[in-house]
Amino acid sequence: MYLARVVGDVIATHRHPNLGGHKLLLVKRLALDGTEEGGAEVIALDVVGVGVGERVLIVQEGNAARTLFRNDRIPVQAVIAGVVDDVQLHVAEGGRAVADGASGSTEPPR
Repeated sequence: MYLARVVGDVIATHRHPNLGGHKLLLVKRLALDGTEEGGAEVIALDVVGVGVGERVLIVQEGNAARTLFRNDRIPVQAVIAGVVDDVQLHVAEGGRAVADGASGSTEPPR
């Protein structure tokens, strides 16, 4: 699993029938502090109903998608599995950031 931001929609009028009516979205991987990481964007199947700009939790592994849909024939590798409300980073001794939740804020929770 990893954190990502939805950066666009993917329109595919002709697609595999096992994808159903789910949206395809373009996502960009995020570092724990909320900044975009390098690398290519990924097309992910939206099963939670998110939009462009939202931070999401991505499962990128084909078997997870097949298990989620109970369908061995679904042609999906990346699935948006949740919306990220917050990431709380705490700095350990030595200055290393350690994730303890999910906003990019180093502030303690309110």
